[in-house]
Amino acid sequence: MPNIVALHELTTEQKQKIRDIAPDYDLIAGKYKELPSGTVAQADIVLGWTSSATEEALSDHSRIRWIQVWSAGVDRMPLKELEQKNILLTNASGVHAIPITEQIFAMLLAYTRNLHHAVRQQSQSKWDKSGTFRELSGKTAVIVGVGQIGSTTAKVAKAFGMRTVGVRRSGKPDPNVDVMYTVDQLDQALAEGDFIINILPLTDETKGLYDAGRFEAMKDDAFFVNMGRGPSVDTEALIEALKSGHLAGAGLDVFEQEPLPSEHPLWGMDNVIITPHTAGDTVHYTERVLDIFLENLKAYRQGEALPRNVIDYEKAY
Repeated sequence: MPNIVALHELTTEQKQKIRDIAPDYDLIAGKYKELPSGTVAQADIVLGWTSSATEEALSDHSRIRWIQVWSAGVDRMPLKELEQKNILLTNASGVHAIPITEQIFAMLLAYTRNLHHAVRQQSQSKWDKSGTFRELSGKTAVIVGVGQIGSTTAKVAKAFGMRTVGVRRSGKPDPNVDVMYTVDQLDQALAEGDFIINILPLTDETKGLYDAGRFEAMKDDAFFVNMGRGPSVDTEALIEALKSGHLAGAGLDVFEQEPLPSEHPLWGMDNVIITPHTAGDTVHYTERVLDIFLENLKAYRQGEALPRNVIDYEKAY
C-alpha cells in the first residue's frame, strides 16, 4: 500500500481531508525522530521536511516521489540530489503573503512613529518625546522580489498613500506597482526608495546581493527591511551604512547567522528593529500549507501535473 508520511502534527480533521483525497494511501504522521527507522524512505509522498531525514530520503532504497516542504524557501534542501532522483519538490509559497506583509508594515510604522524607541523607554518607565516622527504617505517603497508577498505589500503600501516601485526577474507589470524594474536595473530602483524592502529568495545570484555598493546606491536616510534571506545581505556593509548615517535604519527578520549571536553589534543599534525570523509565522500556517498540498494531491492522484508551487531546480525556487 502506498503511503504519505507527514512530519508535522496534524489534527484529526486535517488527516481526514488527506484520506478523503487519497483513500488508498496509508497516512503516517509524527515527528521524524519518533518514527520507526526507514519510515521516510518507504514513503511515496512526504509532507514536511527536516534535515535529519536527508540521508534516508536520498538512500538507494528510498521510494519518495514527491516532497511538500513546510517553508517557502528551499535553499537548505539538497536540491541537486533531489533533482538527480527525479523527486518532485513543492514549497509553501503563498502561505506568507499576509503575515509577512503585516510584519513589514509593523517595521515601517514602528520606525516612522518611533515605536521602537517608545517600547525601550517604557521598559525604563521613561517619558521622552524626543525624536523625529515621520509618515509613510507620499514616500516611495521599493519592493525587491515582487511575487505574491511583494504584490500584497505593494497593495497595502498604496493604501497608505505610498508610491510603489518593484523589482522582479521578468519585469512583468503588477497592478499594485507603479513602476517595475528588472533585476539588472536594481541600482536604479534602489535610488528611488525611501523604504527598501527585500523579499528575494536565496539563490546563487542573490547571495551577497546587498553589498557596500548596493547600500551606496540607496538614498541618504533610506530605511532597509529584510524579510527575504539573511545571506542576501553583507552584514558588515549594512552595519557600516547604518553607522555612517547613510541609512536611517533597518528592520531585520533574517540574518547571515541565526540565531543572531548575543554579542552581535546589531543588537545594540538604536536605529535597528530585530525580530527572530518570525515574519512568516501565523496561527493559520498549517491550514494554508495543507490547502496547497491537498490541491496538488488531487492532481497527483489523477496523474496530472501539480498545479501549485513546483520548484524549478535550475532556478532553485
